[in-house]
Amino acid sequence: MRTFNGLEELKAAVGEELGSSEWHEVTQTMVDQFAEATGDHQWIHVDPEKAKAGPFGTTIAHGYLTLSLVPMLAAEIWSIENISMAVNYGSNKVRFTQPVPVGSRVRGTAVLDEVKESPKGAQVAMTFTVEIEGEERPACVAQTLSVIVP
Repeated sequence: MRTFNGLEELKAAVGEELGSSEWHEVTQTMVDQFAEATGDHQWIHVDPEKAKAGPFGTTIAHGYLTLSLVPMLAAEIWSIENISMAVNYGSNKVRFTQPVPVGSRVRGTAVLDEVKESPKGAQVAMTFTVEIEGEERPACVAQTLSVIVP
């Protein structure tokens, strides 16, 4: 866990890899709950029997489920103290480069791309790579944006 003491320390780390999270298992329960929350009940995600005969041999996580893990993974990688708040602002680019089979483990790695002054504080751009344990290609690469208010 890398902890920054305010925006100035964060700015000094632009261009650096901030670290990696712990590994987390993606379970069928997680996938089913995500399907309920989003209404996306495609069989490749929620029907283990049918998915056995599908292209991946098992159910896979929704791409957006994988992306939704980024805040949890980020909280294990870095934090910033002496601020009022930090909020998600969006994403510049998101790519789902490989499916996440249910039962696999994922972790996140963060690179601090930019800290740009804004009227309310700073806009922070980070590239998060969600890796699948034992796989060469990542599951997801996303540049996320946050607003940090001192």
